[in-house]
Amino acid sequence: MNVSISGDLLTIKGEKKSEEEDKHYHCIERCYGSFQRSFRLPVNVKSDKVEATFDKGVLKITLHKVEEAKKKEIEIKVK
Repeated sequence: MNVSISGDLLTIKGEKKSEEEDKHYHCIERCYGSFQRSFRLPVNVKSDKVEATFDKGVLKITLHKVEEAKKKEIEIKVK
């Protein structure tokens, strides 16, 4: 499995092997073959802090938002 981020686009690529011997499933997206999914992220993320884990068939991706620049408030005297 491959997880990558380019700009604001998160892409997941992988390949599923055929499961001929295990027919105890109710619903399956596809039996076998390669796949790719891309998602546009709504906010900027710290690309160096992205974490991904795959456990028992579940992919978990943790993204950390970029801290917004603090707004600088300037007091203007009215004459």
